[in-house]
Amino acid sequence: MTSTLDVGDAELAYADTGSGHPVVWLHGSGPGATGMSNFGGNLPAFQDFRNIVVDLPGWGNSPRPDTDEPLIFHAADRVVRALETFGIERTHLVGNSYGGAVAMRIAMRYPGLVDRIVLMAPGGVLPADAPPWPVGLEHLFGYMAAEKPSRDAMAKFVRLMVFDETLATEDLIDERYESSLRAHPELPIPPNFGDLTPDLRLIGAPTLLVWGRDDQTVPLSWAPRILHGIPNAELRVLPDCRHWVQYERAPEFNHIVREFLQGGIAATEG
Repeated sequence: MTSTLDVGDAELAYADTGSGHPVVWLHGSGPGATGMSNFGGNLPAFQDFRNIVVDLPGWGNSPRPDTDEPLIFHAADRVVRALETFGIERTHLVGNSYGGAVAMRIAMRYPGLVDRIVLMAPGGVLPADAPPWPVGLEHLFGYMAAEKPSRDAMAKFVRLMVFDETLATEDLIDERYESSLRAHPELPIPPNFGDLTPDLRLIGAPTLLVWGRDDQTVPLSWAPRILHGIPNAELRVLPDCRHWVQYERAPEFNHIVREFLQGGIAATEG
């Protein structure tokens, strides 16, 4: 069940489950993405944390604002306003793809708010030779550009997100397709996400990068720029896995992330 929060010039839909040290979960920018579609299957393993799962502006049940600001920058500030409303003074951040970029932006601008960060193949940092785009981003941008995208286009997109295509179930494709029609983003292609590269050094929080070795959307070859740009970053690479690490390799992901976040709590309390 999601609720809606007024953050001044925008409304954010969110789910709030569990209790304990806060964790904010930030989803990717793929068509039909929502906070719960990205992370709902992981939350049962994290019920000893307070899990705030956000629909970022323009996705899910959060309306798209009228802004010329880069999407990453705009979303980060609205998430921070939500946390201020909740009275949260310090939190972990877990972000997938676009949501990972939003998490990095929050850590750059509001370092006192952030305990530890988990980033799954985050966006916001491009190699010097992009474009051309990886095949996953080509399909994402193509879907966004279509006046009325087809279910077949969604099926192709979802299959690119996983190494094991049996995980691209008909139910999952239907769910993502129907969600994309309710909140189809009206964006320039490629969207103006914003560039975080110059400020990576400002991220002081311990950071865990998690990557699927076979990612065809934000490829592993893009990881070193982030790994070496963030002073306190480490990288875990999962084989036989593409972009949706938290979905395709959920048990390993849950274990890795819990271990990392619990270290954050111990460090904070110690």
